[in-house]
Order: sequence, then structure tokens, then C-alpha cells
Amino acid sequence: MLEQYANVLIFMGMGAFFIGFNLFMGSLIRPRNPSPEKLSTYECGEETVGSSWIQFNIRFYVVALVFIIFDVEIVFLYPWAVAFKDLGWFAFIEMMIFVVILLVGLAYAWKKGALEWVRPKVGRPVSTP
Repeated sequence: MLEQYANVLIFMGMGAFFIGFNLFMGSLIRPRNPSPEKLSTYECGEETVGSSWIQFNIRFYVVALVFIIFDVEIVFLYPWAVAFKDLGWFAFIEMMIFVVILLVGLAYAWKKGALEWVRPKVGRPVSTP
């Protein structure tokens, strides 16, 4: 039984060697001529102003997580829609249960205000950075 794991161990060892060898060779071959312009932070062609260690509002991360959740929904819906005729009613009911669960998640996020990050709530002053 351990002989079966030996193939996996050899494969992983060769992969680690290949990665390490290529990183080592790259460090030997690449040109080294740093300049202040090359060492500066690049922000879409704009000169950086202030520190790059600023705190972002948590709402941006929440919106990203909600986007990923519904993006994963599309990943599951597309193959299902392509093979819909061959799957039958059982797969249709399962997919509707899946969509209902995601709609419950959307309603929860909406109720918690996770989707209202663009405009400030009424009564709160708008803070400018």
C-alpha cells in the first residue's frame, strides 16, 4: 500500500524541485538594475499620495463576498441550463431549491444593508476623505 503513495511523493518532490530550480535560475539570470522609479509603488499610472497602509471600509469586502456568492451561482446554473432537457424534473426541483436558498441569502444581505454601500443612509452625515 505504501508503494502507491511513493508515486505521489516522487511527483510532489519533482514538482517542488522544478519550482525551486526555476526560481533559483531566474534569480541568477534576471537583470539587477534597481532605480528609484522602479522601486516606487505603481498605481495605475498615478503618483502615489500618502501611505498605502490605509483602512478600507468593510462594506467593500462585503460587496465582494456577495458578488462571489452570486458568481458561484452562475457557475452552477450554466451547465445545468445547457443539460436541462436531459436531466428531468428531479434536477429542475433541485436547482429551484438551490436558487431559493440563494435568494434567501440575497434577502438577508439586503435586509442587513450589505447592498446599500453606494449611498449613505438618511440622517447620517457624509464623510469625505
